[in-house]
Amino acid sequence: MNKGILILAHGSREKSTEKTLAWIVSALKKKLGAIPLETAYLQFCDVNLEKGLDRLVEQGAVDIKVIPYFLFDGVHIKEDIPEEIQAYLKKKSGIRITFGETLGADTRLADILLDRVNKLL
Repeated sequence: MNKGILILAHGSREKSTEKTLAWIVSALKKKLGAIPLETAYLQFCDVNLEKGLDRLVEQGAVDIKVIPYFLFDGVHIKEDIPEEIQAYLKKKSGIRITFGETLGADTRLADILLDRVNKLL
């Protein structure tokens, strides 16, 4: 089954955030290899969830993993994004979409936070 990965960020009016995500995803691509990988934004960007999914489908992906680049499980994660995914699936047949977890409570984030604290001490 042809897989694809969509990294979904919230989006911001501050366009420099798109450069940050592009940098992170570029580093991720190097680690993943040949799996198609795209980005999309929930708000404030032309490349929304639907367009990001379409880009993967155009590359032949039929088993898509949507990974939210979010810290917490808020209303977007619990309601908005799952609803958009279901609406997309109603329009497209033969596509499977799995919605992953937020960055959330991961001890590796504590290491990053410690680094930021140490820089200020």
